[in-house]
Amino acid sequence: MGKIFVKITAEHDTNGTVRPLEMTWGDGRHFSIDRVLDVRQAASLKGGGVGMRYVCRICGKQVHLFDDEGRWFIET
Repeated sequence: MGKIFVKITAEHDTNGTVRPLEMTWGDGRHFSIDRVLDVRQAASLKGGGVGMRYVCRICGKQVHLFDDEGRWFIET
C-alpha cells in the first residue's frame, strides 16, 4: 500500500472551489474523472499524508484522490 503521484487537470472557479477533471498517469495515459462523489479534508490511511480528499469515480471505479498542497496522488 502506498501512493502514486499523478498529474491532474482541474477547474478552479471564482469561489476557490477545485474540481478535478482528468488524471494523467505516469506513462501518459489519460483518464476522465466521471464524477466527484465527496470532498473533504482527510488523512490518507494507506499512503500517508493529509490533504483534500476527493472521492471520485474513474472508469467505473471509486478512487481516493488527494490534493496535498498542489501535489496530487492516489492511494494504491
